[in-house]
Amino acid sequence: MKQPIIFAVDDDPQVLKALVRDIRQQYRKEYKVLGTTSAKEALESLKVLKNQNETVALFISDQRMPEMQGVDFLEQALTLYPDAKRVLLTAYSDTEAAIKAINAVGLHYYLLKPWDPPEERLYPVMTDLLDEWQASYIPEWTGLRVIGYQWSPKSHHLKDFLAANLFPFQWQDVEEHPSAQELLRLNNLEHSQLPTVFFEDGSFLCQPEIPVLAQKMGLKANADNLLYDVVLIGAGPAGLAGAVYGASEGLKTLLIDKRAPGGQAGSSSRIENYLGFPNGLSGSDLAHRAIVQATRLGTEFLAPQEVIDIRLKDQYKILTLANGSEICSRSLIITTGVDYRKLEAKGVEEFTGAGIYYGAAMTEAHAFKGKQVYLVGGGNSAGQGALHLSKFAANVYILIRKGDLSSTMSQYLITQLEDTPNIQLLPYTEVVEAHGDQKLQELVLSNIQENTRKTVPADALFIYIGSKPFTDWIKLDIIKNSKGCIETGKDLLKYPTYQKSWKLSRDPYLLETCVPGIFAAGDVRAGAMNRVASAVGEGAMAIKYVHEYLAEN
Repeated sequence: MKQPIIFAVDDDPQVLKALVRDIRQQYRKEYKVLGTTSAKEALESLKVLKNQNETVALFISDQRMPEMQGVDFLEQALTLYPDAKRVLLTAYSDTEAAIKAINAVGLHYYLLKPWDPPEERLYPVMTDLLDEWQASYIPEWTGLRVIGYQWSPKSHHLKDFLAANLFPFQWQDVEEHPSAQELLRLNNLEHSQLPTVFFEDGSFLCQPEIPVLAQKMGLKANADNLLYDVVLIGAGPAGLAGAVYGASEGLKTLLIDKRAPGGQAGSSSRIENYLGFPNGLSGSDLAHRAIVQATRLGTEFLAPQEVIDIRLKDQYKILTLANGSEICSRSLIITTGVDYRKLEAKGVEEFTGAGIYYGAAMTEAHAFKGKQVYLVGGGNSAGQGALHLSKFAANVYILIRKGDLSSTMSQYLITQLEDTPNIQLLPYTEVVEAHGDQKLQELVLSNIQENTRKTVPADALFIYIGSKPFTDWIKLDIIKNSKGCIETGKDLLKYPTYQKSWKLSRDPYLLETCVPGIFAAGDVRAGAMNRVASAVGEGAMAIKYVHEYLAEN
């Protein structure tokens, strides 16, 4: 496999020589390092590299160059390699250039000269960016391949699982991809056996169940121990934060998720209001960073694995998993978050996975290049999904029941939507029917203000409506509010059943449920803010109360 390229540009020969030397010293085993003193020459070289099917992972360019400024070079280079990471290099702080670069080319980092020592000022930055780039990099003709039909719910299910778990794969529609048809012929496979997953070693699985595929991919479904200090159920932002802090503070920590790290936030194409990331980051990037951090610190992670029951034995919490095994823990944090609410309209269930999707903008957006796409929902996730889809679709129509987005979406997203010409907001509108032949082809829309209906051609419908807490699986008598969210802390005092279950002399801790030692954090908890940052904060805070609970027991 060809090595990806790190491309450096600086008009000062001595600076360029030193830069290339330092980069090669650290990254030559994994990357090819190229450099030039001419921005124009660099652009010509990039065209040649593109024709040779080479891949550029990262650009690092000087800002003040006589032929053109670094920002202008990066802007032109991105037309050839839009997924490459971008670093701007300058001899002094230039805030104006940095702001321009962030807005014009989505700059990932602004690096000052000199970068000595590189171990402190250069390598950490580049390693972080290159790791992030590698998480979404899909090499051509090698690695995992999924062959199936674009409009097959089973194919969508597999793609969504692999994408959520950050497994790079190549999707091949058997009706459009010649090499997919050739693979079927070579292995004597029938179309009825699709979707089929081909692995790098040449083996394959036909219509694999998710647990079987997960095992083949090296994911863990069984715990190493029988007893833990704390188990977190759900690997969304709250669960990931709790896992990081629990392990870092010496607790034997287990994190369990039925699908993949990230939760609902993991499907967000761009989170721009999370502290410390001025250029934003995708939900999958955030989840990837967090799960790596948690496991490095000692957290054990099981996925895909589902907890189907909780029971109490003395002061221990016994968890029953979907595979029938049991795990014992001294404390428990429920961080199962929320799930998208089902759209109750005729035909929606029939075409789910075949043109209609819940979330999944990151997984399916490429399939709708130049198509007419509709999106239901007015929250931040809907806004982020619409912006991502607009990069591919001819038009994206956002359907909301209200008159505008001001009460449900952050202003920065509203502004971006208004500035995107192929995104159109349709207020007071809802979907009442979905029609098609094996895939979605038309939607019947109703204007609830004017009491009128119209039928429109539609290639896809992405649903981001409301949310419901994922608590139906809990059989234990834990107090929830009318919406199914778990009540915690002093809010429990208003429930008559609280006194029957709580027998301790102290009041429940802030995030503690009506069962001592069982806590709730993040969106699954009543009163949560439904923001990534607040979920992370609650996950970390829950560990504090776990310590206090364990100390008294």
